[in-house]
Amino acid sequence: MARRSKAREIALQMLFQRDFNPDADARILKNMIGEQLEDEELFLFCWELVSGVLEHQDALDEQISDAAENWSLDRMATTDRNAIRIGAYEMLFLDTPAPVAIDEAIELSRKYGTKESAQFVNGIMDRLRKTRDETPTE
Repeated sequence: MARRSKAREIALQMLFQRDFNPDADARILKNMIGEQLEDEELFLFCWELVSGVLEHQDALDEQISDAAENWSLDRMATTDRNAIRIGAYEMLFLDTPAPVAIDEAIELSRKYGTKESAQFVNGIMDRLRKTRDETPTE
């Protein structure tokens, strides 16, 4: 497994945990990441994903909701929703190329979701990419 893919996997697990325990303190999540990732660079990348998704969750969820035709966030599987959040965060707030962010989100959903998850995540991520590409920059 690629190094950053492992960090994304742990980020997914932390966000999954946070969905089921919204009062979980960020320090606990950070400590759990540290227990699983000894490499400082991977730890920092994973923490950037988790903290970034949490910080921008409202904006991410709004864009995901717009892209998810006929699907509310509440109806999405927790793993799919968080794989999309991670991919969307990377694509919209970091310098991760869109094809990489999309592929990584699909792989997370393939590993942790249902047999339909990869196709579902791919569709939403592709719509997010198109929306991002169509939005004029200043």
